[in-house]
Amino acid sequence: MYTLTSESPAGGRKEVSQLKAETKVKRMNINVEADLHNAFKAAVSARGENMTDVLLEFIEDYVRKHTPGALKPAKKGRE
Repeated sequence: MYTLTSESPAGGRKEVSQLKAETKVKRMNINVEADLHNAFKAAVSARGENMTDVLLEFIEDYVRKHTPGALKPAKKGRE
């Protein structure tokens, strides 16, 4: 099993630069029409998010849905 993101002590997601220092990270490049890129950037910015975090979350959800057991779910609450 593998985990694409990790939780920080404060309970939030770690920045990509922090993940790079701790795990192997692969870079992905995609070609997107300029209008779609601009609309996506505006949408995530309006929510106070960034494109990388939103895309990572989408990829994690997709893998979780289509590859059972591939990702460990984040532990929440008491153990």
